[in-house]
Amino acid sequence: MTDTIEPAAITRVMGLDVGDRRVGVALSDDLGQTAQPLMTLHRKDHRAGLREDLRSLARLARKHHCDRVVVGNPLYMSGDQSPQADKVRTFAEALHELSGLPLIYWDERLTTTEAHRHLHASGRALPEHRAVVDQVAAVLILQSWLDAQNNSR
Repeated sequence: MTDTIEPAAITRVMGLDVGDRRVGVALSDDLGQTAQPLMTLHRKDHRAGLREDLRSLARLARKHHCDRVVVGNPLYMSGDQSPQADKVRTFAEALHELSGLPLIYWDERLTTTEAHRHLHASGRALPEHRAVVDQVAAVLILQSWLDAQNNSR
């Protein structure tokens, strides 16, 4: 009798750019080398909407076999915690409680500015940026984290 080894389950990493109105969502590839945009979640305004937003993100994480979530941490340029960073942490911790997925907070300073630069360089008109800028920011956050992990190996 021979033992067969099951291949390791393919897992991905989800990246989030959390804002008050929208959440940009990105996913890593199966090998953890590159980040791709997935969607922009338009947040609901009320408490029931928050639970709905969190459930949507938890479902996406399960659907795409994510084993952790990298969350952009909006620090001040000095590196100090900003009021927005506190809001992001509250949102991310609620997602962690619901999904059980480990959270990684990653410096996101200037990612939205960089996302606008990428979109401008690609020829998109400024009014078109709003639809995808949060996804591009999520990609930049996740790609930065993936690069740091790959460089440390």
